[in-house]
Amino acid sequence: MAKVTNDDAYPAMVRRREPDAHGQAAMLLVESLLHSLISRSVISVADEVEIVEVAAEVKAEIGADLGDSPETMRHSLALLDAISQSLRRDVQNGGRAPESP
Repeated sequence: MAKVTNDDAYPAMVRRREPDAHGQAAMLLVESLLHSLISRSVISVADEVEIVEVAAEVKAEIGADLGDSPETMRHSLALLDAISQSLRRDVQNGGRAPESP
């Protein structure tokens, strides 16, 4: 008889702890775009902070309707908060994004 573990009760996708490649690429693209818009003076850092805050509000409002679990919701909001905090540091540094290497 085969040995059964608790992990066998969950689908492989649920057990997987590796970050989603599509999500990572999308986040990198969006953050790069945000910083590029700032460095080109197309939009202010304060405006971008507001955009991220609105995105977090929308996520909080519609996440459950989209079928997000509480854990997924917390994780999504934490990512948006991390972006907002990063941008807020740019505001504290005079409103300009740090120069890219």
